[in-house]
Amino acid sequence: MLRGKDRALPVSETLAGLKCGEISALDAAREALTRAKRCRIDINAFSVLDKKGALAAAAESERRYKDGTPRPLEGVPVAVKDMIDTAGCETRYGSQAFVGNVPIRDSAIVRSLREAGAVITGKTTTHEFAWGVTTASEAFGDTLNPHDKSRIPGGSSGGMAAAIAYGAVSAGLGTDTGGSVRIPAALCGTVGFKPTYNRLPSQGIFPLAKSLDHPGILGAAMEDVIALSAVFGLEAQRPPEKLRIAALPHLPPVPADTATAAAFKAFCQQLEPLARITPLQDTEMFEGLFDAFADTVLVEAGTEHSALHDPEFIRETYQPETASRIELAQAKSVSDLTSARKRTWQFQSDLARLFEEFDFLILPTCPCTAPLRGQAELTIGGWSGSERQVLMAYTAPFNLAGTPALSLPVQHLTGSELPVGVQLVAASGNDEMLLGLARRLEGILQPAA
Repeated sequence: MLRGKDRALPVSETLAGLKCGEISALDAAREALTRAKRCRIDINAFSVLDKKGALAAAAESERRYKDGTPRPLEGVPVAVKDMIDTAGCETRYGSQAFVGNVPIRDSAIVRSLREAGAVITGKTTTHEFAWGVTTASEAFGDTLNPHDKSRIPGGSSGGMAAAIAYGAVSAGLGTDTGGSVRIPAALCGTVGFKPTYNRLPSQGIFPLAKSLDHPGILGAAMEDVIALSAVFGLEAQRPPEKLRIAALPHLPPVPADTATAAAFKAFCQQLEPLARITPLQDTEMFEGLFDAFADTVLVEAGTEHSALHDPEFIRETYQPETASRIELAQAKSVSDLTSARKRTWQFQSDLARLFEEFDFLILPTCPCTAPLRGQAELTIGGWSGSERQVLMAYTAPFNLAGTPALSLPVQHLTGSELPVGVQLVAASGNDEMLLGLARRLEGILQPAA
């Protein structure tokens, strides 16, 4: 990872330096491109660098500062996940099937960032078509966790979280269908924010499962996430003084590992002066949700890709993992999707009732720290399951619900060698309050004595 002055500055410090003239937008862009290049070599977190586009945008930012017309993010370098269209910059969606694909227009969220003055330095890596949690790729090479290169960064926004943790950028855009922003944020030690479903537009983002896809924001710290969120009209609000919080130390049947359980306990202890924390007794409301999630993704993603390419092209061009999932999707029936929808609707109703009694729900983001690369199966305590199920067990339910959720790094509370994330969840539409709570908590959390 980059250290000290070589790391990207926080968004607020970059803006302050640009406004007072201590930093030039062109220098900021050049330095960001240099960091991104090093990041690409060291941990393979960038798929494409956009030197021409970044320098052109930075030159425009220079003119605006001289004219006295800067926009909210004028000259701030950011990055964008490779699932999100960027005009004039190659966008592969993590697949060799789209090598050389250069969109002619920006996605809606990228357009908003550009209109706010942000400078896009490049595209960060993703699992093929965002359909996985490791950001591993036979075609392009695996993305590595900057804290330990023998471990995965999570996925599918693994490149973005890894690039931020590495120090290449301080913030950027990701996507989240079953935890794809929050999982890598937790495993890499960054902040990852999934807003309420449809609060951020999905136009110009390659779909995985349209009913579950959420654009999201990642940052080194809360203020970085808040700065980007404000571009989309999501302004952090101060939460109530005495909070009512429901807590889930783990989500059956998947237990939390030792480091995660210790960090979550320490987190709850530091919350006690601010909130009435109530252990959530009704965990039955979460039963069967992973199966409902998996069936929904299989049917929706399988339909999308089958309409896009013929079976022979998929077998020959897609990675075997993705191609096999599309084959599995053929075996799913309308009744499977109907059952998944019914289970989803019941969970949405149960969760809405929960938020009538509580302001927020807290639980670990993932039940474990970053697994080693190549681990298909994971064991925690006496429970074993696929890497995919383990890492998404605590995040996927809130894609089904469409509620806002945020992963906050807390490994510093226990001195864990690897990052640990705690997940904060709010009722649908309460994004601003969730951002305000996370900012408040980040400011008060202290390492254990």
